[in-house]
Amino acid sequence: MLAYAADEASSRGAGRCLVTLHPDGSLSVADDGRGTDTRMDEQGRIVKKPVMATKDLRFFDRPDAHLLPDGAARRGMSVVAALSEWLVHTNRRLDGAWTQRYEHGVPVTGLEPVEADGSTGTLVHFRPAEPLRSTDVPMGGRVKRLATTWPDLDIHVDDRRSS
Repeated sequence: MLAYAADEASSRGAGRCLVTLHPDGSLSVADDGRGTDTRMDEQGRIVKKPVMATKDLRFFDRPDAHLLPDGAARRGMSVVAALSEWLVHTNRRLDGAWTQRYEHGVPVTGLEPVEADGSTGTLVHFRPAEPLRSTDVPMGGRVKRLATTWPDLDIHVDDRRSS
């Protein structure tokens, strides 16, 4: 998830991101980028790029895919969605704001409008599937160390899990 926030920051020369580790085992990543690309279809409905439910062809199954700071090949946000019990993607752009919920990578709601607040960016809140929650979830310091690869992205971590 951080790689997309880093892409946005790099395209603008700087950006901020807040990673929140929630007590229920979920995580959220909020950035101050442009928000996921949205367009009007022929019927005047808002549609967005299907980044959460389809393979990112820039990375998926490519031997030359970018490596993430932990050494794993980048695969795309749809992999995070597929490996999560649920994921809520909230998108804020200059022309409006929308949210959509996924369960195990499948959209379970349509693109629902939310009140615009004048900001832009993307918030992705997700709960990894049980087998992934039982493994070592990165502590805030580890997330910050992994992110040093992205010098344009200022990452803050809010660890709300009980000690």
